[in-house]
Amino acid sequence: MIEIIPAIDLLGGKCVRLLQGKYNKVTEFSINPIKQAQAWEELGAKRLHLVDLDGAKTGKPINDSTIKAIKNQISIPIQIGGGIRSIERAEELILLGVDKVILGTIAIEEPNIVEKLANKHQGKIIVGIDSKNGQVATRGWINQSETKATELVKRFSETNINSIICTDISTDGTLKGPNLDFLREISSESNIPVIASGGIGNISDIISILPLEEIGICGVIVGRALYEGTVDLPEAILVTKNSSLKDINLGNKFYA
Repeated sequence: MIEIIPAIDLLGGKCVRLLQGKYNKVTEFSINPIKQAQAWEELGAKRLHLVDLDGAKTGKPINDSTIKAIKNQISIPIQIGGGIRSIERAEELILLGVDKVILGTIAIEEPNIVEKLANKHQGKIIVGIDSKNGQVATRGWINQSETKATELVKRFSETNINSIICTDISTDGTLKGPNLDFLREISSESNIPVIASGGIGNISDIISILPLEEIGICGVIVGRALYEGTVDLPEAILVTKNSSLKDINLGNKFYA
């Protein structure tokens, strides 16, 4: 079953969403990310996706107090990314109780460190691949690399990382739907599970991803759509529980 994973993006200690990763196009949704995390857990989330946007941009652990507070107030696992660019930083978060750490920039700049961490902390390392026009972006999506997303997937598919989070930057925060062709391409190159991210705007977008479970998609990160109410979390979770998409009755809504 594909897992629905609510996202909390932290900027200055608040819940926000960026449009296509642009820091000058930010929408603030909540001043209390701790209560927001509790709300997602109460609504049925089995895992929470945190992004430290300050960390991604500066490489500094600006939001650690908020991250720690969230960890202490919820019981579901947390995966976190943003500015994790050293063994010490990754292990600091693991010791803090974070279930999985997401490595993005360092996967391009120092891939051997990612392998070392994956071997030492098996099951706890995720590689985040953020792509624009098929090429990987780094350092909070500010820098564009020459590395193709598919090449990076191949590079880490034979390692001990837990999974890959694949974000199509052009769709992120737009609510205009996921890039299904891109997700198929990434999944076809990967020997490990892939989590889709970017573009989810409604329940139909989630349904469109469900057939990709057969080729390795194991989860979908949903952010802005949850905050703006165009996706209802319990409804999305219920839809994913029925892989055939038949006989799901949600009030006057039917999916088949």
